[in-house]
Amino acid sequence: MHKYVDDFINYLKYQKNYSDYTIINYKKDIDEYLLFLDNIKLKYNEMDYSKCILYLNYLNVNKNAKSTISRKLSSLRTLYKYLVLNNKVSSNPFLLISSPKKEKKIPKFINYNNIEEIFSIPKLDTKEGIRERLILEILYGCGIRVSELVNIKIKDIDFDNKTILIFGKGSKERIVSFGEYAKDIIKLYIEEAREKFLLGLYSEYLIVGKREEKLTTRRIEQIIDDIIKRTSIKLNITPHMFRHTFATHLLDNGCDLLAVQELLGHASLSSTEIYTHVSNEHLRDVFIKCHPRNRK
Repeated sequence: MHKYVDDFINYLKYQKNYSDYTIINYKKDIDEYLLFLDNIKLKYNEMDYSKCILYLNYLNVNKNAKSTISRKLSSLRTLYKYLVLNNKVSSNPFLLISSPKKEKKIPKFINYNNIEEIFSIPKLDTKEGIRERLILEILYGCGIRVSELVNIKIKDIDFDNKTILIFGKGSKERIVSFGEYAKDIIKLYIEEAREKFLLGLYSEYLIVGKREEKLTTRRIEQIIDDIIKRTSIKLNITPHMFRHTFATHLLDNGCDLLAVQELLGHASLSSTEIYTHVSNEHLRDVFIKCHPRNRK
């Protein structure tokens, strides 16, 4: 079975072009599943509906969140689909198991004042400061995922039209736009900072590190953490919150929901609708604080 798993991981990486982060999660989910099979003395090709239920109960007993259970089941559905296509098993038993309904959490976003403070931190007289500002401008200005950010290549950027070709989840392509602030900082970074990081090393990627072809998503998280530590903000701000903030601020300023869906690269409008709750809640707070009939 381990050989088939290695082949499957290579398939995801080289044929499906999944991100490193996604592949790591697949591998982790499958390794846990194989350990479960070992513990109950079961072979991968002996799985059926009743045994899938056993695995589902195992995940529940170990207090996995609904979203985590959904992800693990999805990983195994994809694995068994691959095994069926390669004639290693006759059927995909995990197709018979429904994922638990996800609880829709209201995404956290950064308010306008905090955004201003965060953007004031990077200093443009150092290569690190220029790179920090570039990361902020693209995350907030384009609303892309961190995994998409680290995979931007120089050739993907169209300065004339101020757009970037993004390769999203499942290798889906979309075009995102950027504004004048982002355009200026991208050019400044390419002209004055990027080569100072590479020190002669060649890279086709936009965001690079010291002699590193490209940065990892974890390194981006560390850079954001470092920026936030230099502010007065006491909130836990993650890189993904800039994507939430991008969507929320667009809706606050009257952007059409379908347009936001396209900009975020959501396959379903229901994924985007969650941001209307954030925007509505923000408007309610403004109303309560500002309308004179709410104060005595």
